Amino acid sequence: MFGKKKPAVKKEKKTALMIVREYVESFGVALIMALIIKCSVVEAYKIPSGSMEDTLLVGDFLLANKFIYGSKIPLLPFHLPALREPKPGDIVIFKYPQNQKVNYIKRCVATEGQIVEIKNKVLYVDGKIFPDPSHAKYTDISNRAPGRDPRDNFGPYRVPKGHLFMMGDNRDNSADSRYWGPLPRELVLGEAMLIHWSWAPDPNAPIISAVDPLSIPKNIGYNIVHFPQRVRWNRILNVIR
Repeated sequence: MFGKKKPAVKKEKKTALMIVREYVESFGVALIMALIIKCSVVEAYKIPSGSMEDTLLVGDFLLANKFIYGSKIPLLPFHLPALREPKPGDIVIFKYPQNQKVNYIKRCVATEGQIVEIKNKVLYVDGKIFPDPSHAKYTDISNRAPGRDPRDNFGPYRVPKGHLFMMGDNRDNSADSRYWGPLPRELVLGEAMLIHWSWAPDPNAPIISAVDPLSIPKNIGYNIVHFPQRVRWNRILNVIR
């Protein structure tokens, strides 16, 4: 009248080796996913120089969208299809053509086939004034003569096929396409999206030195004490335009 009692399922007892293996596998999957995201979707960068002031400041940490321009597939010599091509006005992160181990960030002002000309610091693209970005700046009132320095007077110059013309928003203090030429499209890494952190430089902060073992705790202690003053709170989570 009563059914037979089902035998209890014996649970497998995990050994220490099995537990370690599970952790290693989980960590490996997480690491691979993180690398895929870093290489293909979003990557973090730090602004090291003032060439994009006052749009971006030294000490800004930003996130870049690598997917939009067709990111590189990790470990393979291929790129994903681009959602769109870089266009004038985009702030682009790229490999510096003269040293591809270094990443640069500038604003694209012209694409292939467009004509760039600068007359007395005024930028023209295809014969029309290219409006200065809202936070662009000029720090030198002098006007350098044509032919001697391309900073203030340049072109006319037609951007070659497969290239972009890049300029810094700090127009008087930027090493850009005026000096090293157009940017090959294949060196583009991504579009700047968001400032996720901003840390103001402090010339009084102790410098970390290999010959001074106490320099590290000194630096950490100094930054803890001055943390509220060094963080640029008003720049965190700002969308980059």
